[in-house]
Amino acid sequence: MKIENRTFDELQPGLSESLRRLCTQDDLIVFANVSGNHNPMHIFDADGDGDGQPEAVASGMFVGSLVSAVIGNLLPGAGTLYRSQSFVFHNRAHAGEELESRVTVTDRNEKNFTVTLATEVRRVADDALILSGVAEVEAPRHKISYSSHELPGLIVQRHRHFEKLQKRAAPLPALVTAVVCPEEVNSLGGALLARRHTLIEPILVGDPAKIAAAADALNEDLTGIEIIAEPDHGKAARQAVALVHDGRANALMKGHLHTDQLLRATLDKQSGLRTGRRLTHVFVMDVPGLAHPLLVTDAAINIAPDLKTKVDIVQNAIDLAISLGFDEPKVGVLSAVETVNPDIPSSVDGALLSKMAERGQITGGLVDGPLAMDNAVDLAAARTKGITSRVAGQALILVVPNLDAGNMLAKQLTYISHAEGAGVVLGARVPIILNSRADDDMARLASCAVAALHYARIQGEK
Repeated sequence: MKIENRTFDELQPGLSESLRRLCTQDDLIVFANVSGNHNPMHIFDADGDGDGQPEAVASGMFVGSLVSAVIGNLLPGAGTLYRSQSFVFHNRAHAGEELESRVTVTDRNEKNFTVTLATEVRRVADDALILSGVAEVEAPRHKISYSSHELPGLIVQRHRHFEKLQKRAAPLPALVTAVVCPEEVNSLGGALLARRHTLIEPILVGDPAKIAAAADALNEDLTGIEIIAEPDHGKAARQAVALVHDGRANALMKGHLHTDQLLRATLDKQSGLRTGRRLTHVFVMDVPGLAHPLLVTDAAINIAPDLKTKVDIVQNAIDLAISLGFDEPKVGVLSAVETVNPDIPSSVDGALLSKMAERGQITGGLVDGPLAMDNAVDLAAARTKGITSRVAGQALILVVPNLDAGNMLAKQLTYISHAEGAGVVLGARVPIILNSRADDDMARLASCAVAALHYARIQGEK
């Protein structure tokens, strides 16, 4: 976009310009970080005055900065420098409100090439005056024409999607969860943290001495929490499964044992928790800058799934997405290409899964494939490729060709895109919470929230 400034000779009283800006939650976070003003009144989810409600009041200087945007960009524009600025605040602006900032020339001084401007910011919805003031600036003397600058983008790294999942799960009863071998600080700490947030009520199954030592290291009190003594990991996993059969537990959580030990007990033909579907793993990813969570499957259990297994992978993921509040979730079946190539098996599987969904063999979601990663998640990329699809560019669920691809994708999102990942295994009688030792508190809480929401929906359908 071409922008021209107004030189001192062009400025006359009455000349006016304005800009509109939607004040967002991310604006408040960015301004708090840049300015160093961490007053909770200006943080979108904080209670700054003790009334029990978050205020999300835009900082006065943030609102004032909208005036400087008009002065620096439009009137007078490029080359302008401030001499002084006064503000009077008449109302408060909040996150979610559209604001209009306006400056108007009121006077000009030939001696020093300064211009006086009346400044104001109003709320667009009701024309309420938020602030008014007077600016004195040194106006540019030379004409400058330029294209608007492409500044580096900013992505606010916060857990907005995981926070929503926790709020959605908060009213539910605590999910009684058999935690298998929580014998070190990460696994035990995650379970106790989720208990404090009333997401789960843990039953600890494992070596009591090691559990106690982990609790001591965390300075945690285990009073009131049931502990079932079983130092052998394989037997502890079977004991946890038995708690589900007995109706005493409604979920499993992996502690400090190998995943295959837990799954072996779950898949036992006689005493396990089989349902007829394959067990599949889903990462629920909170990716900064993405407008919705991203579900990646299967990245942890099925190494090289065939078409029959992929049907269960897709169906389990759709069921989970519905539990998280997404109606008719969009599923992109990933391949290296977006057209069917018989030499690339994942492209063939993508087409078959898409057709199976059309014929009702997969239900509850929209499935399309094959899709390359770019045109699965980016509308512009899909349009460039000429792909007409209700899924392309908008996929909520990404179905990967195999475990290698899924694991790489999930870890790239985590370590390069700074995403958080909540892990859960589906296809058993109850959800199985899988956390990595590298997971932080938010990821552990989100995994429990996801399991609680899924279990609640399953129970509601019975």
